Amino acid sequence: MLKKDEVAKLRSRLTPEQAEVCVNKGTEMPFTGEYWDNHDEGVYRCAVCGAELFDSSTKFESGTGWPSFWQPAKKESVKEKDDYSFDMHRVEAECAECGSHLGHVFDDGPEPTRLRYCINSVSLDFEKRKH
Repeated sequence: MLKKDEVAKLRSRLTPEQAEVCVNKGTEMPFTGEYWDNHDEGVYRCAVCGAELFDSSTKFESGTGWPSFWQPAKKESVKEKDDYSFDMHRVEAECAECGSHLGHVFDDGPEPTRLRYCINSVSLDFEKRKH
């Protein structure tokens, strides 16, 4: 995990929309993000610190308007924590390296995990796989 001063320096470079989502735990509008309909092969990284979060091989069409994955690139890449905002219980997904808000995890995804990591595009950078 990065130190607080390192995270603050990285966060200072974010766009206002990225800051709203990654720092203030906001949500982008569905079907507006850059990656919800991306079908290229590659790796999705944290927009704040560059940590590898998801691989395109685990991305699926959830119909929600946000990029959805059935598992992180590595289990330790994404930290899950209880979120009781808006008078409901959800599971928040954060970058384990810098603590950036990514989105939420739901239990209505496909096999083999039955999980849906519903992630904001602005919290991600995509690195296309070279063939």
